[in-house]
Amino acid sequence: MTDIPLRKMASRQKGVIVRVDAQGELGRRIRDMGLVPGTTVEVQGRAPLKDPVAVRIRDCTLTLRNNEADQILIQLEDKWNE
Repeated sequence: MTDIPLRKMASRQKGVIVRVDAQGELGRRIRDMGLVPGTTVEVQGRAPLKDPVAVRIRDCTLTLRNNEADQILIQLEDKWNE
């Protein structure tokens, strides 16, 4: 299975958070938004200049800047690994 940063995911791609590398205030803020290991995420889309990225988690849509999305490692669903 492939683990990639959330920033590298394509639109409509799904996966599960395996690790959040951010520390300090940024790490706390990411975790407070519910982006914790074991959570399923789906990329909804990106702004025209690729920043921010909209993700769907637990019936909510969040937007993350690329520097935040780089800190979140995702294990892609099997259908994306084929």
